[in-house]
Amino acid sequence: MSERRSAVRRIPAQEEPLCGARLRAGRELSIVDISDTGALVEGAARLLPGTHVEVHVITREGRTLVRSRVTRAWVHALTADSLRYRAALAFERRVNTTADRVGATQIAPSEAFAGTVYPIQKVNGRSVEEGAC
Repeated sequence: MSERRSAVRRIPAQEEPLCGARLRAGRELSIVDISDTGALVEGAARLLPGTHVEVHVITREGRTLVRSRVTRAWVHALTADSLRYRAALAFERRVNTTADRVGATQIAPSEAFAGTVYPIQKVNGRSVEEGAC
């Protein structure tokens, strides 16, 4: 069987900002392994193969929103009170995720995503956050 991957995968270190990600809708994901073209993620969110999701990742360039296609998904762990899924994501554009290019941060990855700010726009006299889900 030949290697079909177009980029080298790596496992991010625990203290690296890239070890976690967040769906645009707010659900937390752990990154099992990642490359410039995709990632294997784990979390409580059920992702369906063939669907598109937007994922926030932290790189040296800062927090990046990457549109991705779910290529495969399965139940990874089942306990009496929880269900964990794993999913393979294919990024629609390359993201530089090499270890020497990923920036350090002073805050935990889960805190880095808190408070996503969207521009506020007036619509029919009401304030609406542009781009918010």
